[in-house]
Amino acid sequence: MIKGNFPLEQLKSLPTPFYYYDVELLKQTLATVKDESSRHGYQVHYAVKANRNPRILSIIAEAGFGADCVSGGEIQSALEAGIPAEKIVYAGVGKADWEIVLGLEKGIYCFNVESEAEIKVINEIAGSMGKVAPVALRINPEIDAHTHSKITTGMKENKFGINLGLLNDALDLLQTTKHVHLSGIHFHIGSQITDISAFQALVIRANEIQDELESRRIKLEHVNFGGGLGINYHHPNHVPVADFKTYFDAISALVELRPGQQAHFEPGRSIIAQCGTLISRVLYVKEGETKTFVILDAGFTDLIRPAMYDAYHRIENLTSEDEAAQTYDVVGPVCESADVFAQGIELNTTRRGDLIAIRSAGAYGEAMASQYNGRRLPAAYFSDTL
Repeated sequence: MIKGNFPLEQLKSLPTPFYYYDVELLKQTLATVKDESSRHGYQVHYAVKANRNPRILSIIAEAGFGADCVSGGEIQSALEAGIPAEKIVYAGVGKADWEIVLGLEKGIYCFNVESEAEIKVINEIAGSMGKVAPVALRINPEIDAHTHSKITTGMKENKFGINLGLLNDALDLLQTTKHVHLSGIHFHIGSQITDISAFQALVIRANEIQDELESRRIKLEHVNFGGGLGINYHHPNHVPVADFKTYFDAISALVELRPGQQAHFEPGRSIIAQCGTLISRVLYVKEGETKTFVILDAGFTDLIRPAMYDAYHRIENLTSEDEAAQTYDVVGPVCESADVFAQGIELNTTRRGDLIAIRSAGAYGEAMASQYNGRRLPAAYFSDTL
């Protein structure tokens, strides 16, 4: 089996489980995103929710990216990492008053607002502070992203955004607010989208919405297409960087930006997922009557995606020298039947103490880790500091 390139001697000495980040691959990915987006003059904000490890954020800040935040805590993390406030956008259906105050005090680029109720609250808070809040309307474009139901966000039945049928009401409200300035429109149709046609459909819908807004003499400073570009979870060794060229070129071929208007994007998973790996040790190989279980010291407290989203991650035995393959269920130690990483997969013959790599775990891995069952949070190590 083809395995990733890992510094095994260094990794063997570290207490498991932990996250290992390939800094060179992260920087290569950031350079690709920057090159491909810059060709079209696009602005990129890294989606902090994917991974807000301080070292990761500092590397992203050094590369010149902005931040897409969904909480006050993420805003603070982005600022501490060196991302300028004027490059921060803030989304989320439930912004607390203190989070709105924080955004206004720091002078973030934009609030992506998701309801009329939120517009009213931001207007009131901004007024009390003697400020004008820049906002973009997050619109549900009714585009099916053909992805997992738990990560689809752009349809009418989702909790996010303003439905197309309610858009005019929101625009009417903005005509009456003195402390809110409409600077753009925002979309996000889902995550792990591998069908580029979904993004093309979004751009066409955005063009139509812009035409409608212009009929009302509303001009926008920016259009934010969100994130969602998927990665190749099955072949991280062969496809370590997502196809950003095809993605940005597809947008550029269809988008109808107005003079002086900017297009913004919010990639998260596609930037960070492939450079992160969860490293674990085998505690036991349990022979059942119908299955053989590889029981790891990592569980869904360290990587919840398989349990929560039925997500696939490539799993590799890094230390087995036995070329023979066997079929295993790979599971964790957490006291829940859902604590399963994979079922019926082939690995090199596996024994207690072997080092196991769960690949493409840089996004929504460490960021979603918990201390359920009284377990410790996983540590993080980086390729350039081992």
